[in-house]
Amino acid sequence: MIKHIRWPEGRDFAFTIFDDTDLATIENVAAVYDLLKDKEMLTTKSVWLLMGKQVPKVGGFTCENRDYLNWTQRLQEQGFEIGFHNATFHTSQRETTALGLEQFFGYYGHYPATMANHTGCQESIYWGSARLSGLNRLAYNLMTRFLKHKRFRGHVADSKLFWGDICREKIKYVRNFVFSDINTLKNCPYMPYHDPARPYVNYWYASSEGAEVNSFNHCLAERNQDRLEEEGGACIMYTHLACGFVENGRLNHRFRELIERLAKKNGWYVPVATLLDYLLDYNGHHEITSVERRKLERRWLKVKIKIGPS
Repeated sequence: MIKHIRWPEGRDFAFTIFDDTDLATIENVAAVYDLLKDKEMLTTKSVWLLMGKQVPKVGGFTCENRDYLNWTQRLQEQGFEIGFHNATFHTSQRETTALGLEQFFGYYGHYPATMANHTGCQESIYWGSARLSGLNRLAYNLMTRFLKHKRFRGHVADSKLFWGDICREKIKYVRNFVFSDINTLKNCPYMPYHDPARPYVNYWYASSEGAEVNSFNHCLAERNQDRLEEEGGACIMYTHLACGFVENGRLNHRFRELIERLAKKNGWYVPVATLLDYLLDYNGHHEITSVERRKLERRWLKVKIKIGPS
C-alpha cells in the first residue's frame, strides 16, 4: 500500500518538470518558462556547460553562449532550479566532466543537486544495461540486441570515462526509470532511494513520460491531472521543452491549456530537488531492496516495450 504524503502548506499533490536541455535555445524554450513563471510553477532546467569539440548529433545552446547563460542565471534568480545533463552534448572523459561541474559551480554558485544522463554520452552513469539487474538486464539486452551492453562507463573505475566518485561527492539526485503514468510517486514510492549495488549515486529518482509535446500533453491530460490530485501523488515530468512546445514563436495551444488548468489546482509546484528533499525528509533514507528493485525494473521494461528502449 502506498503511503499517503502530507504535502506542505496543505497542498493536495506535487508537480514538477525536469527539462533535458537537448535542442534548447532561448528562442524555443523561453516562452515555456515565461508561462511557468506566470503560473508560479517552478521547475528544473538542465544545462550543458561546455561547447564540445564534436559536431553534435543533438544540438542546442550550451553555457558558453553568453546570452543563454545569462538567461539561465535569471531563471535561477526567479526560483527555477538549474540541473546537470552531462558536461556537453557528446561523450566526455573524466577531466571534461570534472571541468563541466566546476563551471557549473562558477556560474550558479553551487554544484547541481539533480541530474539526468544524456543518452548519447558514454560517460553516463549506470546507464544502458547497467540500469538493470539479473534477468531484467538480460531481457533489456535482448530487446536492444546487446547494443547498450557495457556501453556506458561513467561508473567503471578503470575507464577514462569514469567519474563516479565525483558524482557521489557533488550530485545528490540522479534520474533513472521513466513511467507512463502521471503519478511518478505511485510507480516509484521509494524515491528518492539509494541503491547499494550502484554506490556512486547518492539517491535515485524516477519520472513520468513526456519526452516531447505530444507525449507530455497526453500524460498531463485532464483526467490524469484529476487522478493525480485525487491520489495525492507527485509527478516529476521528464521532457525536452525544446521539442515542439514552441513553434513559430507561439506556445503549443494544448500545452498552454493544460498548464493553465493544472495551475488552478491546489498543487505544490516546486523544482525537482525541493520535492525530493521533502520526500527524503518525510520518509527518511531508503536503501532499495532487491525485491523492490526488480519490481521497478519490470514495470519500466513494460514501458520500454511500448515506447522503445533508451
